[in-house]
Amino acid sequence: MPSPSRREFLFASSAATAASALPWHRLPLASASQKQKILVLGGTGFLGPAVVTAARQRGHELTLWNRGKTNPGLFPDVEHLQGQRRRPRPGKPNDPAQDLSALKDRRFDAVVDTSGYFTGEVEDMAAVLRGNVGQYVYISSLSVYRSLEQSNAPVDEQSPLCECPDKYTQDFGPNYEHYGALKRYCEDAVAAAFPGAATLVRPGYIVGPGDPTDRFTYWPARLLRGGECLAPGHPDNELQFVDVRDLGSFVVRLIEDRAMGPYNAVGFDGRISVAEFLHTGKGTLNHRCSFTWVDDEFLEQNGVSSWGEMGCWTPKAKNGRASNARALRAGATYRPIAETLRDTAAWVQNGRGERKWQAGMTAEREVELLAKWRAAKGR
Repeated sequence: MPSPSRREFLFASSAATAASALPWHRLPLASASQKQKILVLGGTGFLGPAVVTAARQRGHELTLWNRGKTNPGLFPDVEHLQGQRRRPRPGKPNDPAQDLSALKDRRFDAVVDTSGYFTGEVEDMAAVLRGNVGQYVYISSLSVYRSLEQSNAPVDEQSPLCECPDKYTQDFGPNYEHYGALKRYCEDAVAAAFPGAATLVRPGYIVGPGDPTDRFTYWPARLLRGGECLAPGHPDNELQFVDVRDLGSFVVRLIEDRAMGPYNAVGFDGRISVAEFLHTGKGTLNHRCSFTWVDDEFLEQNGVSSWGEMGCWTPKAKNGRASNARALRAGATYRPIAETLRDTAAWVQNGRGERKWQAGMTAEREVELLAKWRAAKGR
């Protein structure tokens, strides 16, 4: 479904203090050359396969635990375990019962949790794995930050975090307003269960081939079509995202180095503007494109949603930069955006198929807005 913002799709005070005190150093418990036994919760969706692929390339042993419903034939030579992590929801008698039995008494060097969204369910998982897993890597989100897309205030790993009235709710809210707080409370659950052995990975927008949200994929597809493109906002507005393959490699690096604590896993090693991004796409995919820049105020007045109807755009007044300095020091690397654009465009042409677009502006809507923009500017 369309995702109008990072909050959409998408510790209690004492626990928050504990989370901020998590060590950011690397514990000398393993070496990069040592083979690791890694459990991936999920592993067959979007990020999971990138983690699995990177880990296998590094010679590690993988076990995947999931429901067996998403891409069940993926990685046939890897151990697969099945179960159900979701708790039955109140008032939903037909929800399946939670089943974590396949994980009991299994030992792993590390677990990568790509599918934890609700506090109680993460607590349940941590309780089963505690004592049998050396490191818990939880895939969180930049949505944990209170000021995210509310202002242009920069954030780092110690910035204030979201809260919601009930940390055990199993409801994101009608506009996903609880999503960030719930990810934060899931972080708290991991930190409490694995003191000194919790790694909290906070990505922003995860992009690249296979992205089911279409939030980034809109632009490679749009550039392939060519012609006049509505370019959103201020040309110099900063853009941050992370290629799913780079994120997968970073997660494996954190396991190999036993790196603990929170990390903003977002690009880049240097600043990228929206104009640089679009012109890179033009040069990489289709020279027969032109850009008409339309300002933030016009887009907002016309109901264009950030990273929903318009991919890779956040109004400048709400675009707070997330510092990735800690991730860079921990070994995060980022491929050129031209490579991400090219590979995503190839997937659009050869792998995405004809399924309905989940985000992005239709051609008709773009033409309508460009005409309205010209009329407003007397052009």
